[in-house]
Amino acid sequence: MTDITRLHTSERASKIVVHGGVAYLSGQVAEDPQADIQDQTRSTLGRVDDLLIDAGSDREHLLSVTIYLRDIDNDFALMNEVWNAWVPTGHAPARACLEAHMARSKLLVEICVTAAVINPIVEQPQGQTAGLAVQLAQATSTGSPSTPAD
Repeated sequence: MTDITRLHTSERASKIVVHGGVAYLSGQVAEDPQADIQDQTRSTLGRVDDLLIDAGSDREHLLSVTIYLRDIDNDFALMNEVWNAWVPTGHAPARACLEAHMARSKLLVEICVTAAVINPIVEQPQGQTAGLAVQLAQATSTGSPSTPAD
């Protein structure tokens, strides 16, 4: 299989790359870099959730996660409290956590995810994509597949 699908792509990077039934997510950071480590972790994991849906996956199909912390000594336990509540029981991925300099000094956590794709990505009008499960849910609730608003 040589098909590679890239989603949410800019000149610099794609937020999602799917190949061979595996979704690779780019590093995600919090929306509010002023927040504390737990709120930044929640926000970052929320972004991961959104990208997993777009990739046709979910938390139960995580394969590997790398977590970067600005201050591992002070933030590891607090981040893990949020992480442990987010990961479904029995579905913990292979994981690494390390200390790193961040691209912006206020960022406390960055998370990179690799996950198995369970719903193939289907192209939608205007270059948008959605996992098959999302399209089926939309079709069920409206009686027909939805299309993005102009």
